[in-house]
Amino acid sequence: MFDPLALETDLSDEERLIRDSAREFLADRVRPDIGAHFEAGTFPTELIPEMGEMGFYAPNLEGYGSPNVSETAYGLLMMELETCDSGIRSMASVQGALVMYPIHAFGSEAQKERWLPALGAGEAVGCFGLTEPEHGSDPSGMETYAERDGDEYVLTGSKTWITNSPIADLALVWARDRSLPDAPVRGFLVETDREGVTTDEIDGKLSMRASSTGEISLTGVRIPVENVLPGVEGLKGPLSCLTQARYGIAWGAVGAARDCFEVAREYAGEREQFGGPVARFQLQQEKLAEMATQISLAHLLARRLGELKDRGDLTPIQVSMAKRNNVRMARQVARTARAMLGGNGITTDYSPMRHLANMETVYTYEGTHDIHTLVIGKEVTGIGAFE
Repeated sequence: MFDPLALETDLSDEERLIRDSAREFLADRVRPDIGAHFEAGTFPTELIPEMGEMGFYAPNLEGYGSPNVSETAYGLLMMELETCDSGIRSMASVQGALVMYPIHAFGSEAQKERWLPALGAGEAVGCFGLTEPEHGSDPSGMETYAERDGDEYVLTGSKTWITNSPIADLALVWARDRSLPDAPVRGFLVETDREGVTTDEIDGKLSMRASSTGEISLTGVRIPVENVLPGVEGLKGPLSCLTQARYGIAWGAVGAARDCFEVAREYAGEREQFGGPVARFQLQQEKLAEMATQISLAHLLARRLGELKDRGDLTPIQVSMAKRNNVRMARQVARTARAMLGGNGITTDYSPMRHLANMETVYTYEGTHDIHTLVIGKEVTGIGAFE
């Protein structure tokens, strides 16, 4: 990989090992078929336990089988996964940051022992149920609810645009607990084979096609009281999880952009027009120079987040800034790289068009670009634009 600022020369042995192991695994097991999966609209489910064996699910957690690697090492892993495809990174990101992290942070000891080893090994798949059909950017309008009935809770409602839901064994559903004053939002661990649960896949996607995306429908679903996360109430629960996931996205977007750049650079050096490689033309060199610069700046931003997160100083506003900037950057780099490939760039033989399509989703999910803009705007002005 082209590294003009020599950022990877400062990696620790652990970070280098994780990067290289992921890169080798992806080159051998994922990259050869990912274009076909994107075209077919399928996720390579056979890789789920293999990714568990590789330690791709929440390796930055401590205990319960997780190795507690540095946050920079975790970021590098997310970058490598998204270098291959956003759908691969999303699967691992949801499993780790949105399911394993909240169980680790807010769960009971019994919940941790039951689920964390299985999820970490890829023996079970989890999904995160927050977004609803009528409530995307504003989760405070949540309508899904739970009511206590003796030693059980009964859940009713629906969630949509849920990564992993069609293949999930466990759904972490955020719902209003009507049994408590003011009906606070709480987390409920719902096994997807329970009566009243359906997880239909969303069809017709033109983006993130190599990702399993669906809905969660809950019709009078009964779960034991022991399935409630005891350690958190209110929206700070799901929002803290999203901060973890957005951190991984900030790194992952750099990976998607780097792959687009490398494909375009190689293509420009090999494609001959007017008596020589198109890389000799000033217009092409300007595009490559700009892509290299913007990718390097985004990588620097991700590295800074890793330093802050490792020492416990990372804030949500910093994550919003990085997610917003890096995804916007990757979106533009993918578009430029696709154009450099000409007609060949619209085929699955080359990755930029696939990355470009995926970035349209990444630009929107885990907080839309506009919402992150307003989050930063509030920090700058002290005035909330959407309150």
